[in-house]
Amino acid sequence: MEPRPWHKNYDPGVPQTLVYPQVPLFHFLEETARRYPDRACTVFKGAEITYREMNELTDRLAAGLAALGVKKGDPVGIFMPNSPQFVIAFYGILKAGGVVVATNPLYTPRELEHQLRDAGIEVMLAMSNFYNKVKETQPKTRLKTVIVSNIKEYLPGMLRLLFTLAKEKKDGHKVQIADGDVWFQDLLARHTSDQRPKVEITPEDTAVFQYSGGTTGLSKAAVAVHRNLVANTLQIRSWMPDCAEGEEVTLMAIPLFHVYGMVAGMSFSVQSACSMVMIPNPRDLKDVLGSIAKFRPTIYPGVPAMYNAINNHPDVIAGKVDVSSIKACISGSAPLLRETKERFEQLTGGKLVEGFGLSEAPTATHCNPLNGKNPPGSIGLPMPDVDCRIVSLDDGVTVLGVGEVGELTIKAPNVMKGYHNMPTETANSLRNGWLFTGDIARMDEDGFFYIVDRKKELIKPGGFQVWPREVEEAIAENPKVLEVGVAGIPDAVRGETVKAWVVLKPGQTATVEELREWCKERLAPYKLPTQVEFRQELPKTTVGKILRRELVRQDREKVT
Repeated sequence: MEPRPWHKNYDPGVPQTLVYPQVPLFHFLEETARRYPDRACTVFKGAEITYREMNELTDRLAAGLAALGVKKGDPVGIFMPNSPQFVIAFYGILKAGGVVVATNPLYTPRELEHQLRDAGIEVMLAMSNFYNKVKETQPKTRLKTVIVSNIKEYLPGMLRLLFTLAKEKKDGHKVQIADGDVWFQDLLARHTSDQRPKVEITPEDTAVFQYSGGTTGLSKAAVAVHRNLVANTLQIRSWMPDCAEGEEVTLMAIPLFHVYGMVAGMSFSVQSACSMVMIPNPRDLKDVLGSIAKFRPTIYPGVPAMYNAINNHPDVIAGKVDVSSIKACISGSAPLLRETKERFEQLTGGKLVEGFGLSEAPTATHCNPLNGKNPPGSIGLPMPDVDCRIVSLDDGVTVLGVGEVGELTIKAPNVMKGYHNMPTETANSLRNGWLFTGDIARMDEDGFFYIVDRKKELIKPGGFQVWPREVEEAIAENPKVLEVGVAGIPDAVRGETVKAWVVLKPGQTATVEELREWCKERLAPYKLPTQVEFRQELPKTTVGKILRRELVRQDREKVT
């Protein structure tokens, strides 16, 4: 095959070009509610909300948000785990004309504050157990109103009662909210679906701010318009040729606050009339296995660490947990090892394939076919209407041929509008209609793509995103620390883990546990260094920049 300037997906099992309706993203919810009104939309510990009910609840929330002053284009925060409330919040915000800013509920107040300030959020929906964390940020942000929900609100009756009794015994009282804030259920009760605001929302209007790290380590928001998310929803749907509309059950054991779960999980499921089994903590293996056994999901988008955990769970190995309901899984966020794929497929009888995506093209751009060739180590073929080319790392212009290594660039209907309030970052990433991904890749003669390395220095422990600079800054605040370097190193369980190399100030002493405790007050749990190495000096460039790659190389040499 002759080298080509760009590659277009040609997989015969998938349409080459899709038809994208000129509608806002919530059109899929409205259409599914019309066609499958009694189909369960969410399943939460056995309690169901139908698509008819979900559509009405989101209309009522949209009316409530409008009454609180939310107007078209206003950013509205979501600080919730996977739950029916998240789905209600997501589509309610969009119907009100707002912009969804979903934030990781594991964030500390320090981490949350940046996103609230940067997005300019004035209204936020949060679970009651995170309420104090949100309120701590309020004096330093524009936040005016917190809409507070309790995880028990959509639990089955008996489980809701037991949860209430357990919380009362532990806490002694209900969470008290401040004047100006409002309970989620009270807001819904005060409004009807008929009061939903009449807001004209076009495909070009902003739908989501998805925060991710940047090359500078600063968290920045990729701006996705409704057209981007509608396109990617249908691209993912086209990749699931055997998906039976109105019959599938999706295991939502992947965070909804990230576009992977938001689009490849939730939006795909809503468009296909799947029932979504909600897992509040996607890494709660007991809950995941119990839900597989009880609710018999057929589709499970996830991460390699969880598939591997299922493979090695003694109850699965012993046949005590039946996982044979699972038919299709798209794995993302980290490389999928061949051993993990083959073992999972053997246990389930289904298909597990690796895909690839990024926040800037929310969310998927490549995937291996569910039925067909899956070259080891490949992220697969481009999805419909996703054009790709590999360009020179030296000049960012010269288009490379088959087998040559360079930066992966993408042109597609799901590519973001740009970064919020970051014109320079936008100009660096979007050039002449192409998205420069920052990932180093190659394409083989059959059109399959392979990620060779990361131009950016993102660390992905268990599928989460960790930026070295953020961890370095937290450690560097310790008065005993002279300098620090942070990078990702291989980990058998999580794929990658965070390691810190630390030089202490002269005369100072510290322990690994002391530094980890310091970090716990400043970083989410998944960002904590699992390894800390004390050194006399760190490798640097001639201008004094710490060489993270050299630290990783030295670490690998020690292991081998």
